[in-house]
Amino acid sequence: MGVKKKRGMQVAAFSIPHQDFETLRSFADAEGKNLASLLLQCVQLTDGVSQIHYVKQVVPLLEKVDKNGVCDPTIQACLDILAGIYFSLSLKNPLKKVLASSLNGLPEFFLMEAIHSFTNHLQEELNTADLYSYRKVIDNISSCMENFNLGRASVNNLLKNVLHFLQKSLIDILEESRKFAGNHIVQTQLMNDLLVGIRVSMVLVQKVQTFQGNLWKTSSSLIWQSMCGLLSIFTKFLCDDDLLQTIQSTSGLAVILFIKTMLHPAEKISELISCLLLHSVDYTCVPEWFTSSCGNLCSAHIPRPALLFLCQGTLAMLDWQDGNVGFSGETLLLDTIHVLFTLSSPIKEATLEMFLSRILASWTNTAIHVLESSSPNLKDRLKGNSNIVEGLLEYVYTHWEHPLDALRHQTKIIFRNILQMHQLTMEGADLVADPFFLELTKNLLRLEWQIKGKYACLGCLVECIGIEHILATDKTIPSQILEVMGDQSLVPYASDLLETMFKNHKSHLKSQTVNSTWIDQWHETWVSPLLHILCEGNLDQKSYVIDYYLPKLLNYSPESLRYMVKILQTSIDAKTESGDSRGALGALMACLRTARAHGHLQSAPDVWENLVSSARIKQGLIHQHCQVRIDTLGLLCESNRSTEIVSTEEMQWIQFFLTYNLNSQSPGVRQQICSLLKKLFCRIQESSQVLYKLEQSKSKLEPENALTKEQPSVSLQQYKDFMSSICSSLFEALFPGSSYPTRFSALTILGSIADVFPVLEGHTQTVYQLSHDIDVSRFQTLMECFTSTFEEVKTLAFDLLMKLSVRAVQFQDSEKLQSLFQAALELSTSTKPYDCVTASYLLNFLIWQDALPASMFASLPQQVTCKAGDKSEAVVERNTLMVIKCLMENLEEEVCQAENCLLQAAAVSPMYGRVHCVTGALQRLPLNSLQLVSEWRPVVEKLLLLSYRLSAAVSPVIQSSSPEGLTPMDTDSESGSRLQVILNEIQPRDTNDFFNQTKILNECDSFDLEDLKATISNFESSAEIKGKEGKTCDVTAQMVLVCCWRSMKEVALLLGTLCQLLPMQSVPELSDGLLTVDQVKEMGNYFKQHLLQSRHRGAFELAYTGFVKLTEILNRCPNVSLQKLPEQWLWSVLEEIKNSDPSSKLCATRRSAGIPFYIQALLASEPKKGKMDLLKITMKELLSLAGPTEDSWSTVPQVHALNILRALFRDTRLGENIIPYVADGAKAAILGFTSPVWAEAEQYLHTVSSVRGKKFIHTSL
Repeated sequence: MGVKKKRGMQVAAFSIPHQDFETLRSFADAEGKNLASLLLQCVQLTDGVSQIHYVKQVVPLLEKVDKNGVCDPTIQACLDILAGIYFSLSLKNPLKKVLASSLNGLPEFFLMEAIHSFTNHLQEELNTADLYSYRKVIDNISSCMENFNLGRASVNNLLKNVLHFLQKSLIDILEESRKFAGNHIVQTQLMNDLLVGIRVSMVLVQKVQTFQGNLWKTSSSLIWQSMCGLLSIFTKFLCDDDLLQTIQSTSGLAVILFIKTMLHPAEKISELISCLLLHSVDYTCVPEWFTSSCGNLCSAHIPRPALLFLCQGTLAMLDWQDGNVGFSGETLLLDTIHVLFTLSSPIKEATLEMFLSRILASWTNTAIHVLESSSPNLKDRLKGNSNIVEGLLEYVYTHWEHPLDALRHQTKIIFRNILQMHQLTMEGADLVADPFFLELTKNLLRLEWQIKGKYACLGCLVECIGIEHILATDKTIPSQILEVMGDQSLVPYASDLLETMFKNHKSHLKSQTVNSTWIDQWHETWVSPLLHILCEGNLDQKSYVIDYYLPKLLNYSPESLRYMVKILQTSIDAKTESGDSRGALGALMACLRTARAHGHLQSAPDVWENLVSSARIKQGLIHQHCQVRIDTLGLLCESNRSTEIVSTEEMQWIQFFLTYNLNSQSPGVRQQICSLLKKLFCRIQESSQVLYKLEQSKSKLEPENALTKEQPSVSLQQYKDFMSSICSSLFEALFPGSSYPTRFSALTILGSIADVFPVLEGHTQTVYQLSHDIDVSRFQTLMECFTSTFEEVKTLAFDLLMKLSVRAVQFQDSEKLQSLFQAALELSTSTKPYDCVTASYLLNFLIWQDALPASMFASLPQQVTCKAGDKSEAVVERNTLMVIKCLMENLEEEVCQAENCLLQAAAVSPMYGRVHCVTGALQRLPLNSLQLVSEWRPVVEKLLLLSYRLSAAVSPVIQSSSPEGLTPMDTDSESGSRLQVILNEIQPRDTNDFFNQTKILNECDSFDLEDLKATISNFESSAEIKGKEGKTCDVTAQMVLVCCWRSMKEVALLLGTLCQLLPMQSVPELSDGLLTVDQVKEMGNYFKQHLLQSRHRGAFELAYTGFVKLTEILNRCPNVSLQKLPEQWLWSVLEEIKNSDPSSKLCATRRSAGIPFYIQALLASEPKKGKMDLLKITMKELLSLAGPTEDSWSTVPQVHALNILRALFRDTRLGENIIPYVADGAKAAILGFTSPVWAEAEQYLHTVSSVRGKKFIHTSL
């Protein structure tokens, strides 16, 4: 790996008002040595980093001034300007911290003047009336209290004003947020401001010295009144479920902190909060300010989240670590855990469950601190056999397999703390013999190894009581754990447990044994089962053990490698293994590869000479089992040192390997081969730089490089010869007719070579450049790869050509380039889809190589033409524009033809190829930095109109009741009449009468060749289409369908690309984007129509892809009207589903067709950091509709609801937010099996299958 260069620090420079600038100029001395001169030079700089150096000189300059300088107007003016500079800087600007740090060293006789200046400027800040400037003021208050003496003194002087400002700002920000309901961007900003305001209020109370006394605790004090007001605000925030839960959580902390600060005497705090948590507050015994400020919290109907966050505040804000909490503190601790237990069952929302787990972990941490100096009564209440510990263990057992990783981690912390709590209550008793630990160990070992939580808890037990008792119980436990490592979901947990165990075991053995014989016992316990799995285990077991367990074992005990090699070499020599199994040779290569990759082998010769022979290496490189070949190749390519020189033997073995392995049929093996070879090329590149430096210094390599007998120049020449040889082999493998695996491997490896050895400017030396080995034949070889039927091959060939420094004009004359362009246009209208892909890559190649025919630019406006010296970006943009215009001209003609005769279009000029080429050209162009904006606007507008026309021409087929079976012919009048219904439904626009009426074929009782010929000839004449060259084309219904759905697919992808990549207008009045607000709305309506009405899965799945891109853009769009579109669309479709109107065009068959996709796109794009209100309301509506009902008229809404629920439960993007609804979904699905309607019962079955993939743990199920 190369060393990454640190990016230079970016610091925004500050400036001062003109008046202050003139003041500094007036006070600056002629020599430029006083403070005013220093600041004047500083503010004239435009680089923030340079300004930092000047700021650091301020205090040293003032230290040279004597006490009489306090009255100097220059000093006073400069201190005032410095205060102004401080408050003008943003919170994240490093200059702010540098200035604060410097001024902390201000001489004492300047402090009063400086505090006066800072106080005045802070007062100006507090007088701010602009709501959107509140955040800057709040940030300044926060920075003043952060290790800044002058700032803290200023805040202390203006404490009542600061508190009043915070109170006012929190109220105003909340009101402003409610005005912008639905505008996610503004609301998120305001909610963040609200959260910062609460946190700053808390920091203020904790750090300002005024609150450490009692002088402010009078009802007439303005400070007291502001404190009461803030406490009242925090209480409202705590109980307001419309706010973000982070705001509610922080408000809970603030409520407890303010109560603690305001209550007198302090001894009553624990008792009051206990009553608050238990809803048993006696109003006659509490202060009036408490009742007026937070009386709502005394209600028995306090929301569960509010109660939960009060428990969090209790644990976080009270002093539990001072060692003397007293009886009331211990009582509060016990009351808190009982409240948490009561909240555990009803809380279902994922985020609240996460909060609860963290608070329970916090409670156990607090209990540990309290137990260290607690009363005997508390120790009895928290012993291992107590009700509280049993409740905590029950929580751990029911949540240790929760879908959320973070929550599972909290259960591990809780379990570890339970063990520590019990230890503190034992008072010196033997841990191993303790009944609680014995019973706990027995219960855990009795559980199945398939339970994930078992591993973490056993690991905690091993850390607590050691491994000896567990191994004494069952010596086969290491083998048992290794056996389950074939299950990928268990592998991380099993490997972590094994690591904990073997580390603990080794430490114990070393402490118990004087000599070194203990290592044999340790190897027998931990290494021998590993080697057994590597030789005899199944494929998954071996892979996961090598990836997870083996590196941990070698990292902890590198000396065990020789033991492994010895055992495996003996095993290889002792028995003959079947060629299709990995066996001992595979295990040996895996161990050596892992050891070398982690730095446990000093150099390659150490491997080849001392551990494994050359014959073994070659045997591994051509082994019948692919993984043995991969591990052997990895042994050669991987190294923990990126500059380790590749030896001659390694290069020979790599060439030997490529001869037999380029055509591997396994995609995974091909990917691994290419990845490992890229690592080797990186080593060659990095080590060559070392060799160049050594060559320049005329020194020889160190012994560790294993090339002591050779000069650097010899090694470099070997590198060049090796890379040239590799490239020759790869190009030879690209012969016409070579297989897809061979082409894929060769092109991927060539691409890696081009990446690792790039074309460098300047004097940087590189050992090899692929471009130097490209000639006409090799260039033609790469171009022929575009004819492959596999798109991956085309992609790799195109990317490789783009990486090379060669240009097409070096190998092709203008006539050949002209014919290449014409061929691309022809291919773009081919009826074979892969030809369209070829056309797209050819056109992109000509665009980026600036190899388009000169005739295309004849009619180009003067301002669009590019000169020979223009930048490549401008040339590419111009070329792309011209190609898209050319494609649009052809597309317009073909759309007109499709509107007149869809059969003609399907047979000779399908339109989807043109659209595919347009999309491909746009995707490679940086559309956010276009220069020819005025030229692009009409192109985009026309492109959208053409897309809608094309969609309208083909949509009747896609939206028919039976698009896949649309064959307008049959053998009897009854079937023909049914087909006529379909034809009437799609209302075709054809003028050749093919789709206007059904064709009835003669039914034959017996086989008659003449009648059959006549029938076929009659049918063919009715469907006869003339091609471009006058040839007759046979058109089938399947051809029409393919043309239609592929056209819809390409239109959807094009519209999705446009809305994702094109800059959008911020407001309708500005012309700062290529997409207008109306165009975005039109695209939304287009996707809505086709997702809700299309029957063909291929059509609506691709429309879904484009619609997802659109909805993601809309949710981030600053335009409020566009932001609200997804919500409006969602309500509209939900209302249509509920009403079940017979005239509705929603598809009730085909699993509701595109409706689930439509709702998925709307919900998945909702910001995850918000309240997810759309998801909550949608799930509530769907679950109410999905439940079984006796009303037969409600079948359609139920079916729609079940289909949508099925899709949502399977959508991974919704993540943890869908978990609270899984239990209700499972209930509805299971109860629905009793429905007498087959359609409902079938959909219930599918819903159950989707729910089964989710983990639900709620006891309510």
